[in-house]
Amino acid sequence: MTLTLDIVLSGLVLGGMYALIALGLTLQYGVARIMNLSYGEFMIAAAFCALFMFTGMSVNPVLGLLVIVPASFAGNWLLYQIVLMPLVKRARNQGMLEVDSILGTFGVLFVIQGIMLVIFGGSLQSYSYLSVPVQIFGTTLAANRILALGFALLIGLLLYLLLTRTRFGTALRAVAVNPESAPLCGIDIRAASALAFAAGGAIAGAGGVLISMFLTFSAASGVVFTMKALIVVIMGGVGNMMGALVAGLLLGISETAVARLVDPGLTIAVTYALFLSVLLWRPTGLFGRPAR
Repeated sequence: MTLTLDIVLSGLVLGGMYALIALGLTLQYGVARIMNLSYGEFMIAAAFCALFMFTGMSVNPVLGLLVIVPASFAGNWLLYQIVLMPLVKRARNQGMLEVDSILGTFGVLFVIQGIMLVIFGGSLQSYSYLSVPVQIFGTTLAANRILALGFALLIGLLLYLLLTRTRFGTALRAVAVNPESAPLCGIDIRAASALAFAAGGAIAGAGGVLISMFLTFSAASGVVFTMKALIVVIMGGVGNMMGALVAGLLLGISETAVARLVDPGLTIAVTYALFLSVLLWRPTGLFGRPAR
């Protein structure tokens, strides 16, 4: 019973992180139609910023969110305006934009990764923050993991309220559902897409800070998080927030169970097995709707 509860709680923490980072990618692709392969690099850049601020400036990572998240928002907005906007303007259709954006952000991935390798090197990095044990229902979790999960839930709730309770969120959902008709309502598609892309980048920055509290990372770790985010987005249904949440939690609990009960080396195998099983059962994802 204790082992099962430990697996569930640890899996919820990991799954919550997966769901959070997938929400940012869902926002970028769902509204801006940009498949951002450099997404994980922005996460790791934020993690390194949190590491530098904590070890070099004695700044609490939670307070670091107040600096890193806006900086990540600004960085992704500039990326959209400078690198992606020319691709948006020349794209004749959505398919062409997706292909061009994949190639463009693939190049950005290596630029950001190369800069981090030069500055921080290629070794694994971590820091000790609130790594004290906390008893919950008879099982033990580190306080930093509980704090990270709490912030992930808070950010997810704020994003949900933004999209469903504000005029700005309504505009973003309109662009996501029907970009051809959105201008008829006075919505500036390019401005909305740029802001959605930047907001997704801000979520990536927040996710990077949170994972840095309890996971080791390196300059080359971004690709792993991009892949996990893509898997969660596709499993849940592209553009579906609830799908990303459920898929992220399912993936986190499955990986934790295999790591604890079988072998940690099989976590990647179970990730792809679960991914392929969902696609065979529901090609559009758990909450995706078939195209008409």
